[in-house]
Amino acid sequence: MPPLEARGDKPLQLNFEHQLKSFVFYHLEEHTSGRHLLQVLEEDDFARLVIAPPKGIKKSSFFEAINSRGLEQLTYVFQQLQAKAAKILPREHAELGNLVAIDGSLIDAVLSMHWADYRNDCKKAKVHLGFDMNQSIPSKLFLTQGKADERPFVSQILRPGQTGVMDRYYQCHKDFDLWQTEEKSFVCHIRENSTKTCIRFNAVKPGGIVFYDAIVLLGTPGVNQTEQQLRVIGYRIDNKIYWIATNRYDLSAEEIATIYRLRWNIEIFFGWWKRHLKVYHLIAIYCHKHYQEKDSRFASKYKTKSAIFKMTNQLPSVNSRVSLISKNNNLQVLNRTTLKNTKIMGKIL
Repeated sequence: MPPLEARGDKPLQLNFEHQLKSFVFYHLEEHTSGRHLLQVLEEDDFARLVIAPPKGIKKSSFFEAINSRGLEQLTYVFQQLQAKAAKILPREHAELGNLVAIDGSLIDAVLSMHWADYRNDCKKAKVHLGFDMNQSIPSKLFLTQGKADERPFVSQILRPGQTGVMDRYYQCHKDFDLWQTEEKSFVCHIRENSTKTCIRFNAVKPGGIVFYDAIVLLGTPGVNQTEQQLRVIGYRIDNKIYWIATNRYDLSAEEIATIYRLRWNIEIFFGWWKRHLKVYHLIAIYCHKHYQEKDSRFASKYKTKSAIFKMTNQLPSVNSRVSLISKNNNLQVLNRTTLKNTKIMGKIL
């Protein structure tokens, strides 16, 4: 595993093993904040003996250590766990091939994540995920700023011989050609009005869900038409029409429809991930450059007070904000009811 190293001359008081234990404990116990976790690490016998460093850790040292996030080490842990899980879990739908659902999802970021610009008033990171549909586990992931395009990550996620399963956002005729050149298969939802130049029609079963199956060149000639032919399937379920582009010629049209239906599992995973793990950021908050303040506590208190004043349309002037914060050095974490009512649950450490 890559070593977690201190950024300066001062040795780390929280090594990666303790950091990882803290993350797991934080999510399992659903602590409300980093400060709440630190309080438990100090007062609870089990947490103090099993989770916390032998000599304990102070608040400033804890948040300074967490700022590094251990992203490189966490990536290594994910890769090792994924490899072990892949050897143990049974594979479903093997007759359909090696299926990987690909999608991206935005994650709320904190002020210290300067790279995660999404809008002027909002910071979000984006996770690009490859989800093994045969074993229902993540297989690869990449983290970028919120504005990053999702399509370029398909080539990084897929291996030759795998089939990427994607929604309509990933429709790009140049990419369809590229993926075929890379010997990678795909099943991609496409727009209903996409131009199709038919090369030949395939027979469809009368009375079935499939009403269209053809080998085509996709796109407008001379503009965005694919150079390589591919297969387009149209089918109807519950009065909703789906158009799918694919280079899987070995399966029936109904099996292609089944593959796209299975893509819903990645949406279920994202929902579980955000709802139950909550994707909270257990990291210290460095002040945003606009705050012109080095103490991370300033940013946290500023964010709390700003959110409350914005809800009541009573946002004070800049000078008033500084005065307000300086007089509230002992700011307490709001209770859950207040947080819920002001719609800032999970946004404050």
